[in-house]
Amino acid sequence: MTLTPVRTERSSAELISAEDTALAHNYHPLPVVVARAEGVWVEDVEGRRYLDMLAGYSALNFGHRHPELIAAAHRQLDEVTLTSRAFHNDRLAGFAEGLTRLTGLDTVLPMNTGAEAVESAIKIARKWAYEVKGVAPDRATIVVADGNFHGRTTTIVGFSSDPVARTGFGPFAPGFRVVPYNDLDAIEAAVDETTAAVLIEPIQGEAGVIIPDDGYLTGVRELTSRTGCLFIADEIQSGLGRTGTTLAVDHESVLPDMLLLGKALGGGIVPVSAVVARREVMAVLRPGEHGSTFGGNPLSAAVGSAVVDLLATGEYQRRATALGDVLSEGLTALTGKGVVGFRSRGLWAGVDVDPRIGTGREISERLMREGVLVKDTHGSTIRIAPPLTITPEELRSALASLEKVLG
Repeated sequence: MTLTPVRTERSSAELISAEDTALAHNYHPLPVVVARAEGVWVEDVEGRRYLDMLAGYSALNFGHRHPELIAAAHRQLDEVTLTSRAFHNDRLAGFAEGLTRLTGLDTVLPMNTGAEAVESAIKIARKWAYEVKGVAPDRATIVVADGNFHGRTTTIVGFSSDPVARTGFGPFAPGFRVVPYNDLDAIEAAVDETTAAVLIEPIQGEAGVIIPDDGYLTGVRELTSRTGCLFIADEIQSGLGRTGTTLAVDHESVLPDMLLLGKALGGGIVPVSAVVARREVMAVLRPGEHGSTFGGNPLSAAVGSAVVDLLATGEYQRRATALGDVLSEGLTALTGKGVVGFRSRGLWAGVDVDPRIGTGREISERLMREGVLVKDTHGSTIRIAPPLTITPEELRSALASLEKVLG
């Protein structure tokens, strides 16, 4: 699809320089300045086009400016955008009903960002531990996995194992026990009478798309049920079609007690997140104990409902499965030719490049010069997660570019 060139008074170099002066340096973006986007393509201020193979870390599962999502936002912009939760609005009930049908759980707590959803789940789990399980006040613990990425708040980085995320931000909140990922015995050893919940990512995204062994999620569900604590699945990045199923836990037909959603839930238009939980778990929250001025606002609810409607068709899950085969086949062909290993599930992959060829950052920059946008993570690993609307031809073209920069 051809994009109309965008006119701007400042060049990419000038805008990057201005950002460097006026913005906090908490990101190190690739030197491309996006001015327009549609579908799987973005365009910089000079009119250069790039294939987006990152999709906003899965926030853009349905591509840039999906027509049905844009239409939903436009309709709502003409009506009402915010009421706060001091009043009801006419969009929130439908959004919550649709999300419960999609996930198989009972009740929804709408928030805005992924980190807010995680923080909300921590609060709910602790309160459930005190009021339902009978844990002594202020003694509740939560088991988490090494290599996790659940957000950037001080509570969350306090149980991160990434020194870049946590160094310099303490002191940290107590009450978390970190165990190795993909190790059921370690979880079993960490759980005791104080345990409120086990909080894990069904697939660890930031760590490099780390996929656990078959049976791990089933084992976590069995263990938490048997020991009387909650299973919280953070599907903020892995959920909503990315892995070929609506949720990554669906690959093992597992239903957690609490499910955390975000990113793609806002359709790449507005920040939307949610905790979706069993009714008896969410029931521990009462008026005044938790909230968000923007959580559940009419604009977010309208866009979120449109996202749920897209997923309810099953089309995007099927696309992720079929395109995932194309991605896996392409990466298999590159293994031993610059790729030393990869992990993929659906349309999502972590690709380990031979460090003699370059770091993940260097490979990302080379791909950018070829008109393909990806993002590095630890060491010489890059992440591939294009919009689920990408065509097989576009995906193969991106893989051909990867082969070129590795050669």
